[in-house]
Amino acid sequence: MNSLPPLVDSHCHLDFPEFAEELDEVVARARRAGLVRMVTICTRVRRFDQVLGIADRFDDVYCTVGTHPHNAGEEQEVTADQLVALAESSPKVVGIGECGLDYFYDNSPREAQAAGFRAHIEAARRTGLPVIVHTRDADEDTWKILESCYAEGPFAGVLHCFSSGRELAMRAVALGFYVSLSGIVTFKKSEDLRAIVADLPADRLLVETDAPYLAPPPYRGKRNEPAYVVHTHEVVAGVKGLSVPESAEQTTRNFFRLFSKVPPPGHLALDAA
Repeated sequence: MNSLPPLVDSHCHLDFPEFAEELDEVVARARRAGLVRMVTICTRVRRFDQVLGIADRFDDVYCTVGTHPHNAGEEQEVTADQLVALAESSPKVVGIGECGLDYFYDNSPREAQAAGFRAHIEAARRTGLPVIVHTRDADEDTWKILESCYAEGPFAGVLHCFSSGRELAMRAVALGFYVSLSGIVTFKKSEDLRAIVADLPADRLLVETDAPYLAPPPYRGKRNEPAYVVHTHEVVAGVKGLSVPESAEQTTRNFFRLFSKVPPPGHLALDAA
């Protein structure tokens, strides 16, 4: 029996084809592992109906609406107005994104990535929902956009699957952002990332899987799934000098504070203030 406090997976992709043949069992395994909430993340607005359909299918699954920077070139027509309308179309939509900048792959023109990023931030500001930010090899430009947009009016958000530099992490936290940790933090080569995490405030950390990617040991190299978030919690707890239950309880509280549209289960007495 799981002895941890209730857990969440703040970022997974349950609409991806890797889960198509056994989605019910994947969700069931997550529940058995102690997860009470999962957020399945939209990467193409044109697939929003499928993403929302999965959230509607499971009581404990919620979703977002947005365009991944890899797909920004395909969806340059997506506007903040459209994102706001879709976000307000269902109580199951609890965030905007994922969006941002990816200069590692550069699958979309950088101008399209930046324009999409700004449109998503505007939608986040207008809806009050958090923006889920993907950033890779683009720390300085990511910060410039966050800073300039924040000057136009505050918004909440999270740097998801964080693997960037210390300066971006600290700047984002100072802005009120959260930093979400995936299986990357468990990898042997991630000493620098763990050193950054050690210095981040515990009340600004989330834990995610980014499933089906980045499975932590002992599943490294295999398809990831929400149940495996437990293993990432073990590493994060060690880095922060906390027991695993203490760390898990903290990140669960953080999740419900940031994703305030997600209702906690009735048995959870969480202070979301």
